[in-house]
Amino acid sequence: MQQNKISLPGNLLGNEGSLLQQGYSTQAILTYNRDGIKARPWRIKEWDFYQVSNDDYCLQLTIGHVSYAGNISVKLFEFATGQHYEITKMLVLPFNRLRMPLSAEDGDLTYRRKDMFMEFQVSNGGRRLICKAIGKGSPPIDVDIELSQPDPTSLVIATPFDEHPSMFYYNHKINCMPASGVVHIGDTEYRFEPDSSFGLLDWGRGVWPFRQDWYWGNGSCYVDGKRFGFNIGHGFGNTTAATENMLFYEGTAHKLGQVIFDLSAGGYMSKKQVTSDDGRFEMEFTPIYDQITATKLLFVDNSCHQLFGTFTGQAVLDDGRIIEVKNMVAFIEHAVNNW
Repeated sequence: MQQNKISLPGNLLGNEGSLLQQGYSTQAILTYNRDGIKARPWRIKEWDFYQVSNDDYCLQLTIGHVSYAGNISVKLFEFATGQHYEITKMLVLPFNRLRMPLSAEDGDLTYRRKDMFMEFQVSNGGRRLICKAIGKGSPPIDVDIELSQPDPTSLVIATPFDEHPSMFYYNHKINCMPASGVVHIGDTEYRFEPDSSFGLLDWGRGVWPFRQDWYWGNGSCYVDGKRFGFNIGHGFGNTTAATENMLFYEGTAHKLGQVIFDLSAGGYMSKKQVTSDDGRFEMEFTPIYDQITATKLLFVDNSCHQLFGTFTGQAVLDDGRIIEVKNMVAFIEHAVNNW
């Protein structure tokens, strides 16, 4: 399929509130002009989601809102044992009070209350994730993680929805960020080392339909000492102009066509074949842990199966080089959103 690579800087939205350019880029060259949104205020959705993981456990930090409801959460879970810690604070009618940054590459984001402090700091070449949380039914959680960002390339995509011209999804995902730091949960310590741990940022801004399903997969690892990662997915709007499927290898992005996978066939914990229509992503996925989430607040009724497991197979770069992947721990998910 022919995909449009956006190369002309400018505003994301035009005077009518629709996308001026549709497609993908490997750097954020479009400006998220939030004041250009023409949809009703309660239709706006914005989030910053960080995930830090290794082969044994995963940390997730979220600051986000769907205008009439918000979510501040910290989670850590172990794949082998199923041990799960979580402290979540739900917000009623936050709208724009969280002051989400207009760029994934600039601007810190802070949430501060007496029982929850979370801050995402952005600097040249890295990020720092800090959280101190106290919640009922969970020991206190203390997070201090640094992510290095050695690569200039990432996935940025501007996607429309067919339901209405004012609906869009502007998304920036950053892979392959080596992670270092520590998480204390009560008396238990979880360490992340840069030779075995990576961070991921999912930065989303948009106006969505009320009901939407999506499928998303992402992972980062070292292959023969080189940074390798991927992002795959569908269901995020009309992807005629571009998919959000991309490989990353030592700082260079390699665009893929359509990648389709069905997670529910045979049960979520059964082995899956994940393939691309251009033959450049051929993987067998073996689930090891199903991170099931469900959120209900006001009009929000969301659920997600996030399957962590191992990918084994091949990925083909733009120049034809074949990357052999073996037992790469990563995830694919199916989310059903009513929001």
